[in-house]
Amino acid sequence: MSMPLMTGRYRPWVMSLSLCGLLLVGACKRDTIDPDAPAAEPVAALQQIAQNLADNDLVGYARASVPPAQYNRLRVAWSDGHSRWPLTDLPLDGQLLPMLAALSAPDAPKRLQRSFDTQIAGQAAGVRQAAHSMGLFGVQYLRNQADYSEDERAHYSQVVDALSRWAAAAPLTDRQRAKTTITLLTATARTAGLSTDAELQAAGMEGSLRRLGPFAKALKTALASYGLSLDAAMTGLRGELVSQQGDTALLRIQYPLAGEQIEAQVRMTRRDGHWYLARTLEETDALLKAADEAVAAQAEHDAQRAAEAEAAAQVKDGASAPAKP
Repeated sequence: MSMPLMTGRYRPWVMSLSLCGLLLVGACKRDTIDPDAPAAEPVAALQQIAQNLADNDLVGYARASVPPAQYNRLRVAWSDGHSRWPLTDLPLDGQLLPMLAALSAPDAPKRLQRSFDTQIAGQAAGVRQAAHSMGLFGVQYLRNQADYSEDERAHYSQVVDALSRWAAAAPLTDRQRAKTTITLLTATARTAGLSTDAELQAAGMEGSLRRLGPFAKALKTALASYGLSLDAAMTGLRGELVSQQGDTALLRIQYPLAGEQIEAQVRMTRRDGHWYLARTLEETDALLKAADEAVAAQAEHDAQRAAEAEAAAQVKDGASAPAKP
């Protein structure tokens, strides 16, 4: 994803800070949802997912996001190397391990501080322009993404706009704040000890999520020091039931983000008596189907190799047997 309006030296800082808001969930401003009204069951289910994230309970978040049977299958798929869900739900998920590796390096604090001092410190005007450009580019990018529904594009455009305005006003060039942030994130990344896919594999899904919980907390703490509270967004999530047909429900939700009120519409699906985000179920269903196909293909391949080896052994035994008189 190229961004001609944002110079390379600002992009990692501004994008990593601002796109964290895409962790939030579903379009159009209306009346404020009554926070004292009893939450409908699908709304309560969504609020529980958000609360788990606010509590840095990534295992709880994963358990609340899918039915128990599907959760167990996802654990197995992780162990087999066919899944990294729920990490793949993150924005820029492909950059998670490189970021953890960079933060975990022995020289990371000095190297990152030196990079900040030479590229970011004292460049307030450039960072503000970069944040503004990021907002323009982000909205344009979302409009052209066929993977998102209209409601999702409308929602994420609100998020990008709000975060762009936050980043333009945030003290991102403050040297002392950067030093504190670098110290916090490098120490927490080293403690997590997860910078390669092999380490994720060895730790397993739940082990990896438990070890990443403190890093998620540290990242949110860092963002809060710059005036962006993701916890406030998650605990402040309110919703109301728009419609329900059988096991499908449409919700209207609102949450505060960077001093603005974001509104969205999200679909929920009831499965095995509980409500889940429809998009999460669709994505994990597809992931597990692909994992099952990969396991079946591997089993077929192994069986074919075993049959070939057995046939070769029989030919060898036949060739070495003494001839009959």
